Parts: sequence; C-alpha cells; structure tokens
Amino acid sequence: MVKLKKGYLYIAIATILFSSMEIVLKSISSCFNPIQLTFERFFCGSLILLPFAIKSLKEKEASIEMKDIKQFIFLGFMCVVVSMIFYQLAVVYTKASVVAVIFSCNPVFVMAFAFLFLKEEIHYHNIVSLILEVLGILIIINPLSIKLSPIGIIFTLLAAITFALYGVLGKKSTKKFGGEVVTCFSFIFGSLEMLILILIGHIPSISSSLISSNLNIFANVPLFTGYNMSNILAVLYVYIFVTGLGYASYFKAMEETSANTTSLVFFFKPVLSPILAFIFIKEFIPLNMIIGILFIIIGSIFTIACNMISDKKSTTSEDEISIN
Repeated sequence: MVKLKKGYLYIAIATILFSSMEIVLKSISSCFNPIQLTFERFFCGSLILLPFAIKSLKEKEASIEMKDIKQFIFLGFMCVVVSMIFYQLAVVYTKASVVAVIFSCNPVFVMAFAFLFLKEEIHYHNIVSLILEVLGILIIINPLSIKLSPIGIIFTLLAAITFALYGVLGKKSTKKFGGEVVTCFSFIFGSLEMLILILIGHIPSISSSLISSNLNIFANVPLFTGYNMSNILAVLYVYIFVTGLGYASYFKAMEETSANTTSLVFFFKPVLSPILAFIFIKEFIPLNMIIGILFIIIGSIFTIACNMISDKKSTTSEDEISIN
C-alpha cells in the first residue's frame, strides 16, 4: 500500500507539470524554431537529471552495460526525436488545449502496448475507466462542431502513439535502474541524435532540399538563440520542471505501479489543463468541457479505487499466508 501511495504521489507531480506544458510552450513557441526548442529542452533536462541519475546508480550499485546503452539510444530516439518532434509540430499547427486533450488519449495505446510487450493484464475496470475517459475526451473535443486542423490532429496522434510505446518499452529498464536513470540517459542520447539531425540540416544541399519540400523548420535550425528576459522564466520552467522533473516523476510512478496505472497522468491532464489555461491565460471553459471533465474524473477515480482495493486484498492474502 505504501508503494502504491508513492506511485500516486509521483503521478500527481507528473500530472501537474505535464498539464501546464502546452500552455507554457505555446507562450514561447514564437521565439524559437520547434526543432530547436525540442532539442534544447531535452538536452538541458538531461543535464539537470544527471546528478540524480548518478546518485541513483550508486545507491542501486548498478552498472550500465552496452546492451543498456543500446536501449537508452532506442528510447531516446522514440521519445525525443520521434514523439516530441510530432508533439512540438502539433503545438505549432493547432491549439494548445486541443493538443493537451488529444495527446491524453495515449493510455489507449499504453494499454495495448503493455498487453503486447509486458504481458500486463487488462482488467474489467481498466476497460470501464477507459470507455468513460475516452467519452470525456470526445465530449471535450466536440468533433461535430469544432473545426480542427487535420495535420495538427495527425501530429498529435502520432506523438501519443510513439510516447506510449516509449513509456511501455522503458518499463524494463526502469525496473533495473530507476526512473531518473532511464529518463536522464534516454534524454541525453535522444538529444545527441537530434543534434546530429540538426547539423545535417545545415548542409547546403540538404537544407535547400528541405526548404523546397516545404520542410523549412528542419532546415538551418538555430541553436541557443531567441532567449530574452521576457521568456527566460517560462523557458526555465519548461526545461527544469516539465522536462526534467516531470518525466522523472512519470517513470518513478511506473516503477512504483504499472504502465496502465501511470497512464492516469494523461486522464487527469485534460481535466487540469483547461483549469490552468483559465487561470493563467483566461481561456473560457465551455459546458461541453465541464461535462467531459466529469466523465474523466469518474473514470479515473474508478481506476484508482479498484487498484487500491485489489492491492489491499493482495496484501491481506500475503499476510494470511505468512501467518499460516
């Protein structure tokens, strides 16, 4: 029970940080190239996490082998290069609130990937909660009356799918090393991979080809420019808290619970994001969003309650066995 409570604490921290992400990113997106912003926030986030990762390795007396490095390289590619580029492009092409809500559908893919790769069971309460929460998300999006950018929707869905795969495939490494280590080293290698792609985009022939193909944002990507006194606090918040501590908390939650339980972050996110948007940027919360939020809250509470009951029964059974 203590382990589960710790897991929910990490889920709460990740939820709060992730829920503010689109709002802050949208506020500074005009100052930076999307690829530049993605590279720099994950690179800086990895440096912030590095001392914690080293400390964790020493405490666990764990050593990183070549197979682990290969896994970190793959995880970094999935998260930073693939998922977060799709995500940052989605923020550029559509509203931040829309991205926040649609990206929160990734637990649907987490459940499928966790079943396929981790052999995690899909319980009836997972399915019931999923139905309630997806209904809530659909009510919030209100697809029958809101005109959404098709390219923005595609980018967001691709970001959600690949992030779900990143989280599930990182579960085994998380069990071995802990959340800080997996997050830190996957960010380091992912950032280096992205830096290579950025440098390739500076080669004149490739740059010209990208521009002629209407892929200007990938050509001649600037590095460490655009910072000023008006955006520095927002930048530091995104780099240190959202990217560094947010992702570490996400993996710590997965370490303490399961991939399916950790995905609750993305069911609470569409609830909290509109509230934060209303508080900080005065975004109006329509009726359909309030109704959708209620569906999501009910589904999330149902999942948490069922998990806690199941964990309590398991603990009681273990105690009875030890007594006998």
